[in-house]
Amino acid sequence: MTSTTPEEIAMTTAVETPVENHAFEADVSRLLHLMVHSIYSDKDVFLRELISNAADACEKLRYEAIAAPELLGGDPSSRIRLSLDEENLGFVLEDNGIGMSRDDMIEALGTIARSGTRAFMEMVEAAKGKDGAQLIGQFGIGFYSAFMVADRVDVVSRRAGSNEAWMWSSDGKGAYTIASVPLEQAPARGTRITLALMEDAKSYASRWTVERIVKEQSGHVPVPIEIVEKPGEEPKQIADGSALWTKSKNDITTEEYTDFYRGLSGQFDEPAVTVHFRAEGRHEYTGLAFVPSAQPFDLFDPDRKGRIKLYVKRVFITDDADLLPRYLRFVRGLVDTSDLPLNVSREMIQQSPILAAIRKGLTSRILTSLEKLADSDNDAFVKVWEAFGTVLKEGIYEDYERRAQLMALSRFKSTASGDGYRSLADYVKDMKEGQTAIYYLAGGNLAQLAASPHIEGFRARGVEVLLLTDPVDSFWVTNAPDFDGKSFKSVSQGTADLADIKKTDGDTQPKPETSQLVSDFIAFARTTLGEALSDVRASDRLTESAVCLVAPEHGPDRQLEKILQAGGRLDAAAKPVLEINPDHALITALAGTAGKDGAFQTDAVQLLLDQARILDGDKPEDPRAFSDRLSRVLERALKS
Repeated sequence: MTSTTPEEIAMTTAVETPVENHAFEADVSRLLHLMVHSIYSDKDVFLRELISNAADACEKLRYEAIAAPELLGGDPSSRIRLSLDEENLGFVLEDNGIGMSRDDMIEALGTIARSGTRAFMEMVEAAKGKDGAQLIGQFGIGFYSAFMVADRVDVVSRRAGSNEAWMWSSDGKGAYTIASVPLEQAPARGTRITLALMEDAKSYASRWTVERIVKEQSGHVPVPIEIVEKPGEEPKQIADGSALWTKSKNDITTEEYTDFYRGLSGQFDEPAVTVHFRAEGRHEYTGLAFVPSAQPFDLFDPDRKGRIKLYVKRVFITDDADLLPRYLRFVRGLVDTSDLPLNVSREMIQQSPILAAIRKGLTSRILTSLEKLADSDNDAFVKVWEAFGTVLKEGIYEDYERRAQLMALSRFKSTASGDGYRSLADYVKDMKEGQTAIYYLAGGNLAQLAASPHIEGFRARGVEVLLLTDPVDSFWVTNAPDFDGKSFKSVSQGTADLADIKKTDGDTQPKPETSQLVSDFIAFARTTLGEALSDVRASDRLTESAVCLVAPEHGPDRQLEKILQAGGRLDAAAKPVLEINPDHALITALAGTAGKDGAFQTDAVQLLLDQARILDGDKPEDPRAFSDRLSRVLERALKS
């Protein structure tokens, strides 16, 4: 695969054969401007496109050689070679594929001229937002991306089995030429593309730049890729033409999967779950996805997207295809499909309905693999849950179709979990007689939730309460109607509804009625605190604490209300309910002071409200007034 400069070829062809001049039938400059600025988002894409075309040429030869083995001659192995000349801004890409005849060149490289700029651009405009975006591939403009980096492009090609070679040349500004060239100045078969790089594209003559792009975008095309760093040097292979995901799972070791994952993700942990499959049927594609074992540093970045790469026929298209829902944004991997055109742009490929089908299939495979891990190795699944459970629960809120599946996967801390986790299936299985709801308490701190007065009555009856500490918990519990027919109910909202559930101590006696003194004290508190609260009532959820605050029956619970207020999504909070434990020693003692010191009782009920606020994780509404009241009550206690 020796190389001859275009200038040397031009000098020879000028003597031996006339040069054919062809004018583009359309305003090429306008078309190229559309392509560069509207279709492709970066210049690196030219290399992907040229390698893609070269790989296609090698594949075409391979298929034709099945019926005509003589086309391979004495060179049966396909290859692509990149030759660089950094000093002279030279870039040459050569393949030993099927090659092109004169007519092939006009057909393949003159597509723009044949189609007409106006018709092409009208079709591209009409295709926006529709499946018609695939027209870009049909018009074959990928080759012309070379003009984003080159002032001139020369193509020398010889079709396999032919005794003629031809050169196509253009500066991309309105015309191209075609001329015959001597066989000794052309590849034995295949195509050689020479780019005269622009000054601002000189980095593409650097081995470091080219090798990086090849490995990132085209390292898995089915043809080995070689590079010649400087003129006269020996070629070195930078891609072996094999792709891990095309191999059978039985032929891939755990170490190979791990190495591939680390190269793909840039992380150094080992994958917790590897999902490798081939989908067949209406859409055919291969998926290789990894669930990490450690959180990426930007997991909770609100702008973070998924990290699934998209390949078409083993050619890299984009690394941010919308192939997974946001709640699986920690998954790393790739999808390779042959159902999409190679030349369609990164931006417009996102609009293809094929991707919607792939997205659905890939998501289902990953969730199914997590289910299998949960069933087969609970300890391993718990580690995944501890790393990514917070993100997975976003799916309960966002993904109605898979809500039940995600809820079944979820694990929780609860009043019955101890050092482990509980599933919702575990919770429902152990529900008490007379219990009709799944109870939960949401907040920001596990220890604080476990000590909350809201769960005292539930603990006394052995009723499990989920302790939810992630902000997303406050949203999905209101969005998920039920699990296994059981609705979700916050223990910090509304009435406790514990009357039908027996206590664990075996006490079956009905709760005695509240004494008149305590009832009068509650009524006094209701009158005194009326402006700050929606109600003051006796509590059946409190067994140890004197008071607690709960949210009204309708509207957000206490934690969701705080989140909405902090985010500016709630103008005014609903007035809470103060529940008073009528059996608490402090309450009965305070009730006994009725009619003796009205000022003291007023201070007492105000302090009870502030005590409830503190237990709820808030501060007293008026710290100075709280301090003054506390001082007066302490002085009275010391005098008595």
